[in-house]
Amino acid sequence: MYTPFTALRRRALAAALTSLVSGGVAAAGGGSLPADAPIDIRDPQIQILHDLVYDQKPPAPVPGVDYGMDPKIGVFHHPRATPLVTEFPNFEGQLDHWDQNSYAKNVEVLAVYTDIASPFHSWQNIVDFGDTRYLYVYGSRNLRIFDITDPARAKLVHSKGSKWSGKGPSEEVNPFPEGERFGAASIQWHDKLGKYVMVQSYEVGRIGVMTDKMKEPERVDYVRHWPAHKGFKVYAMNGPLPDEWELLATVNTDYQHPDAPIGEQRGSGALDVPAWFGGKYMFLSAAPDETFALSEYPDYLYSPGYQAWDMTDPANPKFLDQFAALGQIAGEAAHEDAYLMNPRAGNRTSWMGSRMPPFLPKPVEEGGKIAFGGMAGLGLRILDVSDPANMKEVGSLNVPPKFAGTEFDNVDVSQYERTGYVLTNGYPMNDECYEPYKDIFVVDASDVSAPKVAAKLPRPTPPAEASFTDYCQRKGSFGPKRPGYHTTQPGRWKQGIVPYAFYNAGVQIFDVSDPTNATIAGYYVPRFPTPEEAPDYVTGNLSYGIYVEYDRNVLWLFTNYAIYALSTPLLGEPQSGVPDTPWPPR
Repeated sequence: MYTPFTALRRRALAAALTSLVSGGVAAAGGGSLPADAPIDIRDPQIQILHDLVYDQKPPAPVPGVDYGMDPKIGVFHHPRATPLVTEFPNFEGQLDHWDQNSYAKNVEVLAVYTDIASPFHSWQNIVDFGDTRYLYVYGSRNLRIFDITDPARAKLVHSKGSKWSGKGPSEEVNPFPEGERFGAASIQWHDKLGKYVMVQSYEVGRIGVMTDKMKEPERVDYVRHWPAHKGFKVYAMNGPLPDEWELLATVNTDYQHPDAPIGEQRGSGALDVPAWFGGKYMFLSAAPDETFALSEYPDYLYSPGYQAWDMTDPANPKFLDQFAALGQIAGEAAHEDAYLMNPRAGNRTSWMGSRMPPFLPKPVEEGGKIAFGGMAGLGLRILDVSDPANMKEVGSLNVPPKFAGTEFDNVDVSQYERTGYVLTNGYPMNDECYEPYKDIFVVDASDVSAPKVAAKLPRPTPPAEASFTDYCQRKGSFGPKRPGYHTTQPGRWKQGIVPYAFYNAGVQIFDVSDPTNATIAGYYVPRFPTPEEAPDYVTGNLSYGIYVEYDRNVLWLFTNYAIYALSTPLLGEPQSGVPDTPWPPR
């Protein structure tokens, strides 16, 4: 039996996601791809990928045979491998309803705010202007700005885009101009300008644009000539609201053709929040052209590497270097050979390459030399970035494949200087636990040339009062997402404590005083939305993100129907007002 996920719901989801990622640019074509559609490749880079390795897409495992609940011990056994799908089999032992109970340990709710920017994914920034602290929550053409000076009594001060309810998105209110959107941003203080500067990433649409790149040549061509900017934009923030921001630069990550107009810019654009601390150097996740193509993911064309930029003059960023890990570039023998050595080659499922910029334990301007890159199916890559104009790989690590879902997405470097360990994880892409579990690996990187997995963070288990014994039974998506964004979270991090968004398991707070013997010290697991609060096609995407004010001890949890302000003694007593040291630091 399959979870009801009709063609109508798939089309609704695709339409909503296309709007979310494309900035209001309509995706060419439409409709759904028949399962028996023939191979039709007209793009030379995709042809190289197709000819390089034969189709080894995993078969669909059978619930109750290949995976499912062990009734004797009440634990779910995940499948070994699955394809990326939009229909998810049920299994015996699942709840037959969306759980309306919440669960907490060492966490209290300060407030709940229902005006969300997106039920799929959103980014966040916090900025202090005078005696007011602002929280920016946004995803593409949707933006909410809250005054969170008192986190228990936040006030919505600015809104753009759609309102969400069980009926889906409303018509846009106070919209961005046609074709514009709010990209994933790093906001930092710039000493030379004496004001906050915001860098926003802009990339091609990733979801809802195509289903299979080997069968939809028109959609491939549409993404290659994406009708919006590919790269990043730089703004001077002369105040907290959008009409006070001054555009300083619009930069193309197709660095070989910096003046290429929209529609002729090559590559992926810049993915996710730029790794920029306000100083000279900025790092991005980006594929500069179509040759960065060796990726199995069916509806994405690129295998992004890393770029370094000089931000001395924010109005005139200068390209420094492009990093590519072996196994990314089509048409180059060394890359193709490395790709074929990867056990994921041919599975038509795995993301290959970065989804986020590299993670720096310390900014280069402060003496930092090492960056950690989560490159999905290409593993963890450790870079020497002491000279950003000449980035070099100094170590790498990979583990046995666990697909579908994303592998090696995020790297938490918060405990690295204290312990020599980093935490790294992928995250689920299929609902109903229809894929291998995504562990959070504890990696000993004290010798950067020879990193090794030392342990795993514990897999969350439900409290005794729950009506289920394994979170897979709770329905929806289960597994780790990210511990927030360390380049932009106020205070950045805390020693000994790392929280993670965990989808249907809410936020899980890990005690990593000893990373090799971590425990779950607290959690908050919210209820699922009601049919009036969120459309059914997003119900399983419960707790997709967190953002932590380490300087005020407030944890923000972002769900598909509400924003929770949380406190926990694991962080300390929550504070109100603007701290003596404003954020971002000056």
